[in-house]
Parts: sequence; structure tokens; C-alpha cells
Amino acid sequence: MNFETFIKSASKIKNLNLPGEDSLFKMSPPFRDELVEANRAKMKNAKQAGVMALFYPNEEGETYLILILRKTYKGVHSAQVGFPGGKYEDDDPDLEYTALRETYEEVGVPIADVQVLKAMTKLYIPPSNFTVSPYLAITKQTPNFIKQDEEVEDLIEVSISHFLNDDNTGDVNVMTSLDVELEVPAFTLNGHVVWGATAMMLSELKDLLKMVL
Repeated sequence: MNFETFIKSASKIKNLNLPGEDSLFKMSPPFRDELVEANRAKMKNAKQAGVMALFYPNEEGETYLILILRKTYKGVHSAQVGFPGGKYEDDDPDLEYTALRETYEEVGVPIADVQVLKAMTKLYIPPSNFTVSPYLAITKQTPNFIKQDEEVEDLIEVSISHFLNDDNTGDVNVMTSLDVELEVPAFTLNGHVVWGATAMMLSELKDLLKMVL
């Protein structure tokens, strides 16, 4: 999809109600409810994070979404696909700024180049005890991505047509943070399996876009 066409349609999203839990839970792992219940007391003091669903034009003027593949490390989100973003810091005025700052740090898109269109539904992530605030945004310039080598293994540039294609969702077997292999709903984007919290947020993003495109 041409990016100028995308911008004209995406601007309507500001006035839409969020799909919310109905959309998120379409891609929820089968064990999520149990984990949330087990962590209900901890949720009150959950750490906060902001992430960015950033759309941009590639060099041909087509619409793309940037995702990242995280480094392999000792943690529950090791080697997983996610949005650029990260933990709220005390100096951040709000979580939207957190998402903007972390996007600049992880993929090199300047804060001044990003226009946030809408805050999406917050999502609690039991394994890491984070509540994540996702934001839908655009940048009108073709980015000169600069990968943060310490945390980001690779950049994943996903065309909007690929993202919106229903053939790219389905059930897959994954090894979970519980050290158990289970079947979960997932996106397969550019050959990467995307499941868990990121897939849930992508589900709401997809449903929002389909309302206007």
C-alpha cells in the first residue's frame, strides 16, 4: 500500500474506539489466564513499559512496520520478536515519551520525526511483571535505521500487506517461559514466529487498521 494512501486512512484511527480485550485475546496463549491469576497480587506493582508500532514509507513509498528481534540473553523475552520500546525511566514525562525514546535508542528513528496517532490497549505480561503501553505512530520520512547492537539482534521490516494477510496467522508449537512446548496462536512475519504479548498487541493493531483501510 502506498504510504500517502495509508496516512489518509490511518488518520481516522484517532476517533475510533479500541477493539480492546476482544482483539487482544484472539492471540492469547492458552495458559495466559492462569498466569495472570497467579500474578494478580504482583500486578499492582508491575513495572511499566512503552512500545511503538511505527509505520513508515520504504524507498519505493510503500508502507512498512518496523519490528525487532531481541538478542539472546538470560531472560523471558530472549530471542523474541517485539516492537521497539522498553522500560519507563524516572526522567520520562510519560509512557508515550518512553516509547519514543526507546524507539530512538533501539532503531535510530529521531523522536521529532515520529507522530503518535493513538494509544492502544495496555497489556500485562506475567512472566516479566510488566504492564506495556503500546502506541500507534507514523514517520513520514524513510528511516535510516540504526540498530542498537547491545539489545537488538536484527531489524524486521514488514510490509503492511504481509502483516494484514490473514494467511500469516495460525497455531504453532513454541517453547514457553514455563519450559514447556505448547501450541499457541501466532503471526508468521518475514519468516519469524511472533507470539505472546507482541502477537496480542499486533492483533489489536491489525483490527484497528482493518476498520479504516
